[in-house]
Amino acid sequence: MTPASCTLAVKAIPNAPQSAVAGWLGDALKVKVQAPPVEGRANEKLCTFLAAQLGLPRRAVTVLRGDSSRQKIIRIEGLAEVDVRARLASVAP
Repeated sequence: MTPASCTLAVKAIPNAPQSAVAGWLGDALKVKVQAPPVEGRANEKLCTFLAAQLGLPRRAVTVLRGDSSRQKIIRIEGLAEVDVRARLASVAP
């Protein structure tokens, strides 16, 4: 059986006082990231934060598209989209 994976649209907000899930903006997850948008630091922090929130290893979460944009497509290995949404529902306001 192939492990589940999915993609998730994310709107990243860099330079936040702390990293947090800020809720859903249509189909996109809005995430505040406690890192500046320079040298990939915000992307790294975003992936690390989402992996922790989802209970996955860091390597399971990667930026597929949107490296230098606030609008990103994130690839999540090991969970189907329905599972991702269920796990994030407990932390999203």
